[in-house]
Amino acid sequence: MRFHLVVISIIFGVFFSFHASAAVVLPVADTKSCDLPKYPKASLMNEETGTVTMAFLVGTDGKLIESKIENSSGSKSLDKAALAAFVLCKFKAGTKDGKVEQMWAKIEYVWKF
Repeated sequence: MRFHLVVISIIFGVFFSFHASAAVVLPVADTKSCDLPKYPKASLMNEETGTVTMAFLVGTDGKLIESKIENSSGSKSLDKAALAAFVLCKFKAGTKDGKVEQMWAKIEYVWKF
């Protein structure tokens, strides 16, 4: 059985939002610094698919402080595998008005054959 993983979008990066005229650049994950999630064998055999949305609290030094699942793919195995892979990525801290700040970043990952 052939399958491939598709990263539908990384919901963070260089985005600018304006709140009281404050320029915000959200944290960025360097996905080249880590491996993409691998399909768990049981999930592959059961042909599980879905989209998981994860949130990562990135400190001012770019290190992860916290991670969590925001929206499940519908499979705990797929959710765990995605989170375990992305916590190994290196992150660049976000900024507000040019000042480095602790912020949340989100990643949406699609599990698909």
